[in-house]
Amino acid sequence: MKEETENKSVKDTMEIILHAGDAREFIADAIDNVATYDYSKAEENMRKAEAELVIAHRLQTAKIQQEAEGKKVPYSVLFTHAQDTLMTINSEFKLIQHLIKVFKARDKREGRI
Repeated sequence: MKEETENKSVKDTMEIILHAGDAREFIADAIDNVATYDYSKAEENMRKAEAELVIAHRLQTAKIQQEAEGKKVPYSVLFTHAQDTLMTINSEFKLIQHLIKVFKARDKREGRI
């Protein structure tokens, strides 16, 4: 039973990393869309990125809640990495979200879109 629990924990942790990584890909695509003035595609990619981040965040929260409920949760370098990855990509998301607004406003003002 302990091995099964550990395997699920590792699987859930890897899911955080994978969903955050997928979000990063959508974010990179979104900024590429901005470069070609395709703001609707950029916003679509950001919605996809946000959906991936929500999944990753829910997985992270479920793991943290276990410890908050008093369950013994062993330290995991992999989970620490997953949290770091998620936080970094979430910051990238917020930055690109803001940049899209800035560039879109500038390009509207200058008649590019």
